[in-house]
Amino acid sequence: MKLLDLTLPTPAENLALDEALLDAAEADPARDDVLRLWEPPSYFVVVGRSSRIAVEVNAAACREKQIPVLRRSSGGASVLAGPGCLMYGVVLSYRRFPELRMLDRVHAHVLSLVAAGLNRLNLGAEPRGTSDLAIAERKVSGNSLRCKRDHVLYHGTLLYNFDLPLVEQLLRTPPRQPEYRAGRSHGSFIANLPADAPHLRQAIAAEFGAQEPLVDWPRELTQQLVAERYGRDDWNLRH
Repeated sequence: MKLLDLTLPTPAENLALDEALLDAAEADPARDDVLRLWEPPSYFVVVGRSSRIAVEVNAAACREKQIPVLRRSSGGASVLAGPGCLMYGVVLSYRRFPELRMLDRVHAHVLSLVAAGLNRLNLGAEPRGTSDLAIAERKVSGNSLRCKRDHVLYHGTLLYNFDLPLVEQLLRTPPRQPEYRAGRSHGSFIANLPADAPHLRQAIAAEFGAQEPLVDWPRELTQQLVAERYGRDDWNLRH
């Protein structure tokens, strides 16, 4: 598996790159699987592919704080990304992992690896709900996926030094909640990992066996997706 530790300048480019890695793998089945790690330099809200902004996001607060709202290609609920939130994405081939065509197996496979990476640092992380990781019943990672014909993109967040009160200000209570949340507000439900970014990066990469850098990442396709989708209000602000 190749490693791409790369943060691009804008939120739109960063979201586009995750999808571009998936599309590039679909176009060339001989490409290696890839793990990408990145951390946004500024805050932005990311809504799921089918999310309704009015239901999941405090749009007025976002406008007041000049925090953009963008839409990703995968499903799931809205998240706030920004400094102190390490983002990861992994593109996996069904040819190498045929069992991952079953959605529950994808969640189990990737979350077990990410949890094992965190637990290299003795953090006590475990999968909870459908696609969360938690420590002592406090959510530290939310995840989502996008399936195509021959590959799956699985990506998510790892909170470690995040402005947690800001989440409560910008995101509404999600309409669908895992049972273990037990009706808790954002403030009493989410938590930061007691670790720093360099150690998290090293532990996650080691668990996935991603050491060799990916050099030929899809630059042109990333910019094409920004122009066609992630840089456009008719994609980001629909619904």
